[in-house]
Amino acid sequence: VQLQASGGGLVQAGGSLRLSCHAQRMITSTFSPKSGAWYRQAPGKQRELVAQIDSSGNTILSDSVKGRFAMSRDNSRKKVYLQMNNLKPEDTAIYYCFFGDFWGQGTLVTVSS
Repeated sequence: VQLQASGGGLVQAGGSLRLSCHAQRMITSTFSPKSGAWYRQAPGKQRELVAQIDSSGNTILSDSVKGRFAMSRDNSRKKVYLQMNNLKPEDTAIYYCFFGDFWGQGTLVTVSS
């Protein structure tokens, strides 16, 4: 299974980005029942859980992003998303998707002040 993460980039504080994670080789019937998550790892820090989503679309967000980020999924496209609004410099990190038992390759988000 390959997870292709995309959508990272450089943005000014207060801006928005939407990350996508595509389970390219997973068939839809396998994708739909699985849960997923987004993690991030800032330089010099441990990887931390940012958001989770279950098979029904229920989400849990970390306190640090609650009210600014939202996670969603599109089973027909085999994708999970992380909508990030009102970005802050402390959101700068490599963001990784985790789906089923697999990790994506990471996408870099840089927020300038």
